[in-house]
Amino acid sequence: MSVDTPRRIVLLRHAKAEWTQESDHERPLADRGRRDAPAAGRWLAHSGITPDLTLCSTAARTRETWKLAVHELPQRPRTVYEERLYEASLGELIALLNETSDDVDDLMLVGHNPGVHALADALSGEADGDLLPRMNRSGFPTAAVAVVTFTGSWKSVEHGVGRLVAYWTPQG
Repeated sequence: MSVDTPRRIVLLRHAKAEWTQESDHERPLADRGRRDAPAAGRWLAHSGITPDLTLCSTAARTRETWKLAVHELPQRPRTVYEERLYEASLGELIALLNETSDDVDDLMLVGHNPGVHALADALSGEADGDLLPRMNRSGFPTAAVAVVTFTGSWKSVEHGVGRLVAYWTPQG
């Protein structure tokens, strides 16, 4: 792979979860979440986005979100359930991206706020149209998707390296 290889990072926040007596890690999706997760998958499919690799947090709500979203895609990407995504800081998320093999062109990350929103904002040195202010005004709600493109190696991912080219929420 050349250092000029175009790459895409797709960030999906888990869908709406229930507040239960269970541990935070084991919280399941709420009814709204079970409706919004497949809608996110349909948006990804309609946008022509099928990642080569998905890194998904081990939390119940992220696993369930991914299971419902991926069912809408034309093909299932390789999925790795990554415990380091749960409660990951911005720095930890960038470190995970830096570990990605350069054989991967399109990477999806299914995770949690505030990390997913912070990562989308930090990577987006540029943005199409009003996407960046729109994303930041919305606060990156549950089941939201951001797509950031950049050129180069995954080891070169750092603040401002990318361009926010799409942002979608189930609420429109």
